[in-house]
Amino acid sequence: MLKKITEKQIERYAHQIILKKVGLSGQKKLLKAKVFILGVGGLGSPVSMYLASAGIGTIGLADFDKIELSNLQRQILFDQKNINKSKVEIAKKKLLLINPNLKINIYKKKITKKNIDKIISKYDVIVDGSDNFSTKYLINDSCVKNKKILISGAIQGFEAQITSIKGWVKSKNNPCYRCIFPETKNLNNNENCRNYGVIGGVAGLTGSFQSVEVLKNILNIGKPLIGKLIIIDLLNNKFKKIKIEKNKNCNICN
Repeated sequence: MLKKITEKQIERYAHQIILKKVGLSGQKKLLKAKVFILGVGGLGSPVSMYLASAGIGTIGLADFDKIELSNLQRQILFDQKNINKSKVEIAKKKLLLINPNLKINIYKKKITKKNIDKIISKYDVIVDGSDNFSTKYLINDSCVKNKKILISGAIQGFEAQITSIKGWVKSKNNPCYRCIFPETKNLNNNENCRNYGVIGGVAGLTGSFQSVEVLKNILNIGKPLIGKLIIIDLLNNKFKKIKIEKNKNCNICN
């Protein structure tokens, strides 16, 4: 735990510290926290910006892609001058402009079964900003194995889905990602928003929602979406919260 919070930090985070659920002790927890974000795209952009602004002490960013023109419609960390440059390198520079007191680790490589355990073991909370099922299953399985909180988000068209996962906990109220979205033979694990399209604001809303879930889990406040899946249809302004239990036949979290 940090021994002392400075006057500048109190000024920077004043609008959080004034909240009874946060306070000085909560802000110290955030400054000490370590959060890993897989994917610095439509979801990873707003998540990382809000977590940097909130004072998360260490942020890990993983993405091996370069910035493309088509990214700018929803990936708000980037601009026209950044095209063809590394996402994580540009993201680090811009996040440090928001909050120069952060420690930001970048992983400019593909996350695989061979390296994911070693990487996420260094962090407290893991954020899934990926855009395909293969990666979502990969990060879920590693989080269960390493007992890490996972904040998962997905977007398509005008629709968003968000949940928090503690899949390693042995109770019916703690499903893992595979319990919520079982892998099937008919599932195309590599389909993403390139195939279906997405509205930029939907990505922003989802990433913002994920960032709040991160803070709730670190501070142990409120009701994180453990065992709950929120589905938001912004085209028709419909909101659903579905309760989901652990699948007794899941070979990952049982």
